[in-house]
Amino acid sequence: MSKVKVVFFDAAGTLFHVKGSVGEIYLSHAEKYGFKRTSESLAAVKEAFKRAFREAPPPVFAVSEPAEIKRCERLWWFDIVHNVFYRVGMIEQFDDYFEEVFHAFDGPERWKLYPETLGVLKELKEHGFELGIISNFDTRLFNVLRGLGLADLFETVTISSLAHAAKPAPQIFRHALEKHAVDPEEAAHVGDSLRDDVQGARQAGLCGILLAREPDRSSEAVRQPNQTPTIRTLEELPQLVVRIS
Repeated sequence: MSKVKVVFFDAAGTLFHVKGSVGEIYLSHAEKYGFKRTSESLAAVKEAFKRAFREAPPPVFAVSEPAEIKRCERLWWFDIVHNVFYRVGMIEQFDDYFEEVFHAFDGPERWKLYPETLGVLKELKEHGFELGIISNFDTRLFNVLRGLGLADLFETVTISSLAHAAKPAPQIFRHALEKHAVDPEEAAHVGDSLRDDVQGARQAGLCGILLAREPDRSSEAVRQPNQTPTIRTLEELPQLVVRIS
């Protein structure tokens, strides 16, 4: 393997996470619109989201104008959330509810950095690595990165709606590589999804590194035909990147 020059990261679930529970946030907004909360509603919402994401098409759109991209992103999420509440109980004034909850995640207020994120990113930059993000997040990501103080640490940010491809498709990884003018073997990608991040990166020729904060993710990785580089925290990353270079 050639010396790694660029380290790419997934965004949500890797660099930062939602404050509290996503389901709780959706329900807290829903109650204001007449949704009747029960002891089973949180579990029902979580399960309905999992099903809605499985059934949804990738967030890739045949438009290029910024305003159209944002409109398509919003419609994609509208369908997801509508699917959820169609299953668990529809909300009065759903359009108003969706507008409110959609914008709740547009900025840093609902997000929190993992404790080691900033230190690790700065350490990698001090070692001369270029940094990039490859994410299926939508254009709201740019506001989140700025609000969390991450934007200036990354040379590039590649998201599915702008790249016209979504992880695990190799095209989104190739699109990100082109921005840095490096070959696949000169890059590593770190993320918390074995399918989207590790397997997707491998298919594009990058080194895929699994961030497995939860033990079950690590167990899943070792069952793979080829051993998967796995870390439990981002603090382990700099040493690993040096070792595989």
